[in-house]
Amino acid sequence: MKSFAIRSIVAAAALLASSLAQAETLTLSTPDPDSSEITVAANKFAELVSAKTNGELTVKVFPNGTLYGGDPSGAVKQLAGGSLDMLVLATSLYANFNPKFSAISIPYLFDDEAQLRGYLAGEQGKELIADLDKIGIKGINLWPRPFRQMTNSKRPIEKPDDLAGLKFRVPNNPLWVEFFGKLGAVPTPMAFAEVYNALQLKVVDGQENPINVPLSAKFYEVQKYVSITNHMGDGWVLGINPAKYDALSDAHKKALQEAAVEAEAWKVENDTATAEKTIEELKGHGMEVNRLTPEQQKAFVAVAKQLYPVFAGLVKDQAFFDKTIAAVGKN
Repeated sequence: MKSFAIRSIVAAAALLASSLAQAETLTLSTPDPDSSEITVAANKFAELVSAKTNGELTVKVFPNGTLYGGDPSGAVKQLAGGSLDMLVLATSLYANFNPKFSAISIPYLFDDEAQLRGYLAGEQGKELIADLDKIGIKGINLWPRPFRQMTNSKRPIEKPDDLAGLKFRVPNNPLWVEFFGKLGAVPTPMAFAEVYNALQLKVVDGQENPINVPLSAKFYEVQKYVSITNHMGDGWVLGINPAKYDALSDAHKKALQEAAVEAEAWKVENDTATAEKTIEELKGHGMEVNRLTPEQQKAFVAVAKQLYPVFAGLVKDQAFFDKTIAAVGKN
């Protein structure tokens, strides 16, 4: 009897050890707060991974760039080096490592979100994911961001001339600098972590981001006007350190890939469902909102078209630029 009890204990211990050995945890860093569209989507992705692996693989989400000190370029290097497991970061920031990513953010390139999603999932999107191998990152998927809008503390933006002289924070990407400079603004590249203080101290007058950002980052405390300009598309790169990925079982790799696809679809629905609510919340915080009419938007589109030769140079791959323009019917 004692022998049986001992064997039972040993068997139970072995089973527990096996279970613990199979259980794995990956960290996933996001740049924005808990309430941001990307961190909400990252948490949905984590939920899906857990469900698909029966809890054997856990993805733990860390928002606000806490695991990389708010330095996005440093985050990409840390991901490649292995000190970060997984990372979601904007495609516009990856352009610092591969200029082809700038193609996604050519102003007024996409007519709507469906066209943006098609591009990210299509031939050019697959090429960009494959290119991540060259900088030591395994790309899992590309997710769309909502189109970008403008906020500022001076006046509504209804025509290009309204931007004249406004100091505008832009990402550290020359495409933004060229576009906002051509509109007459004073583009000021700046890390996102510095933007709130810069707006508060009047170092810059405005900024541009998807509509969720002024709410989640509380820019309504330091900005008065929201202009719905839909001036740029953007995406998110969901990446993982290659060594961490290779160490996963085939089943867990499949779960990551499937969860990424499902989370992308969920994210798009959630973004759409919350967009108008976000605008109303910003109004509730005292912001004034104006929307460009199709006629007003044409003036901004004309500025963007004038810059196509410049944008092609910034992408630094004429063939990829031409394929991108052709893919969305803008040639």
